[in-house]
Parts: sequence; C-alpha cells; structure tokens
Amino acid sequence: MQQHATLAAGRTGGGEAPHVVVVGAGFAGLAAVRALRREPVRVTLVDSANHHLFQPLLYQVATAGLSGPQIAAPIRFVLRRQGNAKVLLGQVERIDTVRRVVALPGRDLRYDWLVLATGATHAYFGNDAWARHAPGLKTLDDALRIRRHLLLAFERAELATDPLERAAQLTFVIIGGGPTGVELAGTLAEIARHTLRHEFRASDPRTARVILVEAGARVLSTYDERLSAHAARQLGELGVELRFGAPVTDIDGEGVTIGDTRIVARTVIWAAGVAASPLGRCLGVALDRAGRVQVEATLQVPGHPEIFVAGDLAALVDMSGKPVPGVAPAAEQMGRHVAANLGRALRGQLPQPFRYHDRGSMATIGRRRAIADLGWIKLWGAPAWWSWLLVHLLFLIGFRNRLFVLIDWAWSYFTFARGARLIVGAEGGTPDADALRDRGGDSRDGGGGSRDDGGDSRDDGGKLGRPDRESTG
Repeated sequence: MQQHATLAAGRTGGGEAPHVVVVGAGFAGLAAVRALRREPVRVTLVDSANHHLFQPLLYQVATAGLSGPQIAAPIRFVLRRQGNAKVLLGQVERIDTVRRVVALPGRDLRYDWLVLATGATHAYFGNDAWARHAPGLKTLDDALRIRRHLLLAFERAELATDPLERAAQLTFVIIGGGPTGVELAGTLAEIARHTLRHEFRASDPRTARVILVEAGARVLSTYDERLSAHAARQLGELGVELRFGAPVTDIDGEGVTIGDTRIVARTVIWAAGVAASPLGRCLGVALDRAGRVQVEATLQVPGHPEIFVAGDLAALVDMSGKPVPGVAPAAEQMGRHVAANLGRALRGQLPQPFRYHDRGSMATIGRRRAIADLGWIKLWGAPAWWSWLLVHLLFLIGFRNRLFVLIDWAWSYFTFARGARLIVGAEGGTPDADALRDRGGDSRDGGGGSRDDGGDSRDDGGKLGRPDRESTG
C-alpha cells in the first residue's frame, strides 16, 4: 500500500495534493467526503442532484405530511466550510479505469482515488413496462408525482358519477411489504379515515381500500416474526388489507393482477425491490445478481486498489460473516471507512477490513404505531413510535429541518392535518411547482428534484437512523 500511495500522489504532478473523486452524494458518499476534511487531499464530489436527501422520510413527502425542502439539504451548503472539497453537478457518463478518468458531459476528471457511492434504483424484475403504471419512491420527483396522483384520486372520486369508477379511484394498491410499503399503506389509511373524512360530499374517503401486497408470507420479513406479526395487526387496525403469498403478474392503467386475482385500482405504487446503479458496470469487474460490485473486505475493487465502492452499490460479506445490508447506517459506516482507508494509504499503512455495526431497525406504521428491533430490546406500538420520531429527528441534516419537521409532526399529531396538500403541475409531466422550488439550491429551502437518488433501500430492513441510500452521480 506504501507503493500505491506514493504512485497516487505523484500522478497529479506539480506538487498538488492527491485528487479524490467521489461520485454520489447519498449517505456513503457524503460521509466519505466529510470524513476526509482533515486529510491532505483535494476532493471533488459529483452528483446529478444538487441536494442530499433523507430518504426515510420521503414517504411523508409523497403522502403530503412534509414538503421536499424539509428532508433535503443543498450539497454545497452542507460542505460550505470544508475547504478541500468542491461540488460538481453533473451526470457521470463513463469511467476509464486505465486512464483514471471520470467522464462528465464536456469535461473529464482525472483521479488518484475514486469512490463510487451511486446507490440503487427501482427494480421491476424484468417487467419495466410496469413502471409507467406503478411508480416507485426513490427521489423527490417521485414523491411529488405520487403525492399529486394520490390527492387527485380523491378529487376524481368526488367527480365520478359511476359507483364502480368511484370505487376504482378510492382503491390504492401498494406492492411490497418492506418498510416503505408498510409506511405508505399505514399513512394512506390514516389520510382516508381521518384527514379527509369531513372534506368531501359526494364521496366518502373512509370507504377507500388500501391494499398491501407481499409475495412472501409476512410483512417486514427481515424483522423478528413477533414484530412482523405486531406490524400486521397494527395495519389491520388501520383498515389496511393484506395480501400474502401471491406474486404480482400484471400491472396496467386499470389495475393490478395478483396471481389469478384482478384488482381494479387507479393507484398502484411499487415498493418491492431495488437494483444497483448501472455505473458499476463501467468498472469491468464481477457483479452480483442485483448489479452490485463485489468488493474486497477493505471496500476496494479487485484489481483496482485505487477504487472504492460503498453503499448500495457494494456487495460485501463483512468480518462477522454476514452480508452488509442495504440500509443507510451501513452506507454511512462504509463511507467513513473508505475515508479512513484513504488516510491510511496517505500514511503508507495497509487498509483495514470493514465491519458493519448494526444498531437496530425501525419501521413506522401510523400514528402511535411502529415496531423497533434494538437487539435485546424489541418495541411495538407507542413506545416504538416515539423512538422512531426521536431517531429520525436526530439524523436529519440541519437545525432548521429538525425544527420545522418537529412543528409539522406536532401539528399533525394533534389535528390529523397534512400540511403539504397542494395539487399543482401536470400529472405524468414535469415536476410540480414544489419540485421546482426544491431544485433551487437555496440554503434555506433545501435541494431539488433528483434523477436517481437510490438511497438505502428500506425494503431491505429499515435500519435505525437509516436514511435510505445513495444519490447517483
């Protein structure tokens, strides 16, 4: 490693500090950049979005509980005091591992070390045509489009004169029984039964059907069976219909087919799976079935010790012998570990293997309903819910975001109101005005619509503190 560190430092020439290029400003990428703040390196962070997104609360934007700026922060604002870091807004087109170049539109970046943390995107298991009718939830743009569609469904039900069409508008199908699916289903049920119950005249939102579809035997399958059972019971108390044991076989504009059963629904949301960012294929190394890079224990790419991969893009069995889960705490820990190994390289030391420290898992279901697996402590109901609130407030970036989210949550708790229920923009077209405001990059308002945020998939376990994953560069 001493030889590699010397060679890397010599590539920049002119006595300049070694250049570290980090692609992706999600949890792993941002953690790596921040952890390099005291190292004698030049850091360039590349992302296709101008903001860092706190994905665990993205479903609250989709269900009108929070606005986009409350769960996002402009990357430049986050790194404004880190003198050795600069930010480039752009889409990585290719990576040349021989020349050590990251290609952006109209510009090449030469690197001494490269950190890839580009996360994941939606996976429809070979049925990409379903994406048109069943959007997933990974970015602010996704959340804003889903929010608009959900609110319009209630408006269209009020307009409908045909009882069958009204019923179809008031039928919401969520596919996937992981944390994202569970949180969406529980929140939708509360909106229909409480938030909107006095606001319509021709239709009754309380008659809405919220159906959660899981091909496996239970929701939240990565959790302890007792906690999974508690989650199912709490969903049932909210009126959510649970469908287990049958896969989705078709989705179109009229509804969804589950096994041999047809459900007519105008709203279908996909929360069933993720695939790694396609940027990993540029490296020309072994990938797993999900497209993740099979890294060494040190998070380096085999045959390319100058390249590190972290977050959702990395496939790794750590020192404990267990696969590292695709959750935000793992991504953050990976990012910090990459920075530590880079520091070791600068000092001529050997890199150290990564070990994931699991601090627990949480999933919220609704008001005073949640589950939490903290290892030797397992919580459900109100205690788990209060714990979930506290943890997510603490992990938000920025005091302003924490304060305004706390105010909105308190208001919603006492009134059942949802504070972001404006319907603007063209459905299926460009993002609405809220998305455009999000993209402003102002230090007060947060970031903007992202292309492929990826983020740590909460469908893989909803880990404590875990925003869900990386941003693509």
